[in-house]
Amino acid sequence: MDEHTDPTTAFVAHRNLLFTVAYEMLGSAADAEDVLQETWLRWMKVDLGQVRDQRAYLVRITTRQSLDRLRTLRRRKEAYVGPWLPEPLLTAPDVAEDVELAESVSVAMMLVLETLTPTERAVFVLREAFDVGYDEIAAAVDKTPAAVRQIAHRARQHVDARRPREVVSPTEARATLEAFRHALEAGDPQRLLDVLAPDVVLVSDGGGVKRAALRPIVGAEKLVRYMLGGIGKAQVTVSTDPTVLNGNPALVLRVDGETDGVMAVRVEDAHIAGLYYVRNPHKLTRIASEISLALR
Repeated sequence: MDEHTDPTTAFVAHRNLLFTVAYEMLGSAADAEDVLQETWLRWMKVDLGQVRDQRAYLVRITTRQSLDRLRTLRRRKEAYVGPWLPEPLLTAPDVAEDVELAESVSVAMMLVLETLTPTERAVFVLREAFDVGYDEIAAAVDKTPAAVRQIAHRARQHVDARRPREVVSPTEARATLEAFRHALEAGDPQRLLDVLAPDVVLVSDGGGVKRAALRPIVGAEKLVRYMLGGIGKAQVTVSTDPTVLNGNPALVLRVDGETDGVMAVRVEDAHIAGLYYVRNPHKLTRIASEISLALR
């Protein structure tokens, strides 16, 4: 059997791409894995002799399953305690080296995608991240190609108005994060203020399982008081380790030696403009082993 007649070989060849499509649409690795399982079950029933482009066909199945799952997820998120953040992924080094991929799966970008409708998100992700043609997208979302073009234009305008202003090099992001890391471990308010943008935003996700701010905290001074005050009140020792999450520099935070959560950041003009702190233990299952992602 060659790959054109063996469904398993074809599925495995495109698995990283399909996982990335599902993850960018859902923001949840667990749900993306469920979507891949559904895609696999449907793919096994397909007559491959009738399939002209296996990659396109698999992406179409994955998109449809993701759209179904996204509508269920919306209800779950509405009942979620406090802010919802995407499930962070420990990514392989090649993800960080691919600027386009690293930006598309960054926590900051994933949060922007949350503001789109399910169909807008599917169209935007397929068109902008994966360069899928309008006809293929139309087949995946059950719209006409003309309608898909309009949706893509509207979604692009929406995202452009909200996405990070600049793509920062990994070197600059690491240097800024390192300065933040040392200031936090030292408990030095002035050094923290020096590295934070004046209008920095902290979003923390405890999911009702761990304590977290129920609303975003805005402003450098307020944020410093919140973080250092919390550490001081709890009388704990905080340590941090650099890591790479979703293709971008991040930190693992430990309290008295135990993993407490992970923090992704958005860097602008050599200052931290966004902090995204995931404490919900149910979302920390993908930070121990690397996950491979792919755009093509």
